[in-house]
Amino acid sequence: MDEGRRNTATEFSYILQRQASDESVEEHAFDDIKSLMKNDNTKSDTMSTLAQTSFNYINSIVGSGVIGIPYAFHRAGFGLGFLLLILVAVITDYSLILMVRCGHICGRFSYPGVMEAAYGKWGYYFLSLLQFMYPFLAMISYNVVVGDTLSKVLIRFIPSLETSMGIVRFGVVFVVTVCVVIPLCLYKNVSRLARASFISLACVVFILFAVICKFISGDYDLVPDTPESWRFAHIDVIPATGIMAFAFMCHHNTFLVYQSMRDASLERWEKVTHISIGFAFCVAALFGIAGYATFRALSQGDLLENYCWDDDLMNFSRILFSISILLTFPIECFVSREIVKAQIDRAKGIESSDLDKERDPSQEKGDDDEHSVRITLAIVLTAFFISPMTECLGPVLELNGLLAAIPLAYILPGLAYIQMEPHSWTSREKLPAVGLVVFGTIVTIAGAAVLLPGLLGDCKSNIDLGYCKSYDDLSASVNKSRLLTTMKTRT
Repeated sequence: MDEGRRNTATEFSYILQRQASDESVEEHAFDDIKSLMKNDNTKSDTMSTLAQTSFNYINSIVGSGVIGIPYAFHRAGFGLGFLLLILVAVITDYSLILMVRCGHICGRFSYPGVMEAAYGKWGYYFLSLLQFMYPFLAMISYNVVVGDTLSKVLIRFIPSLETSMGIVRFGVVFVVTVCVVIPLCLYKNVSRLARASFISLACVVFILFAVICKFISGDYDLVPDTPESWRFAHIDVIPATGIMAFAFMCHHNTFLVYQSMRDASLERWEKVTHISIGFAFCVAALFGIAGYATFRALSQGDLLENYCWDDDLMNFSRILFSISILLTFPIECFVSREIVKAQIDRAKGIESSDLDKERDPSQEKGDDDEHSVRITLAIVLTAFFISPMTECLGPVLELNGLLAAIPLAYILPGLAYIQMEPHSWTSREKLPAVGLVVFGTIVTIAGAAVLLPGLLGDCKSNIDLGYCKSYDDLSASVNKSRLLTTMKTRT
């Protein structure tokens, strides 16, 4: 009991010292996702129960990254890949709990606030850089996915376009960017899109159902085996870790979800985190097992790319996935835009109170509107012009996971806790955080050394694989094979 009181007193003293000595710390640091939502004066009436909080958190975790899990199994090997997925889930669970502990230590319940409390303005700037990089690379990956998926659906109805896939893909991304993405990204308030994130989750669940159905039905039994199909381990563990980290990335939403919870406490937050990560792990594992078991060593970075172009169920899944992407794209753009605006405002010397106070969009000045429009167009068009440089989703997921998601998810939370927790870094309280930082640092450095020199070396895209002669022929071949097997059995 006395030890606990001394620890509490030490932490409280640390908070007072940090707040007194670092005048640059904002009272309410900029929080990217929180800026999507308007403050509500009836907060007590809208607080979430533990179950509702878990559902909201699951919404923020389960997303487009799960379709890359079979490819991650291919890179790491099926057995080692599954064990690695468990490890990433456990480490992510610990880092999410660690972030909220940091918030309680420093009294700052936002990710930028925690980093600024721990490392001053340089911690804030470094976090802002990573928070911009993560959604920006995600937008590039969304362009790649939309180009891949919708072009396949278009070719289903106009087969003659198959001979010019590159042009079709570029045209699809251009039309979607001009007609859909830019208008959505120019909205002043995208809170409705943020609240509609359950639509994205519903789309992902349907796609998972379709993937499992295709595996059970045996429609792709003619997919050939290779010597690498069921190897336990491969050497590409680092890129696979990046993909898995991207699939579990949700740390920018942590404090928003925590503050929305009724009777919030560390104990209740641990339950929410365990439930949410557990559910996300089950979804990712099912995607990985069903997808890899269907295509094995032929698994691509975008799992939907493996299915035949005339497979109507998977074409419908492609449309749903594109809808999910288009609902997520404006939110990622909003995050990037607000980070750029925040840095510009800081460079101009605008006080933190001006950054934090809520403004009525109808009362905003025209100059500010033009400023936001210019930044939005610059971000969206830059992502558009970069995306044609690769037609492969796998390398983009690996790059974003290794250079942005892993530092955001593992390295920075661990460093913040090490800095603010009063015990020695060799103590029982800090050793797990030290291990988290070491793991994240090794994976990031090794990943950059391995991935960047041959970023597109393992690129596979727009390949109509041999088993996709035609969906009818494939089904007939499978039925014929089953008939021959039955006849042999009877004889």
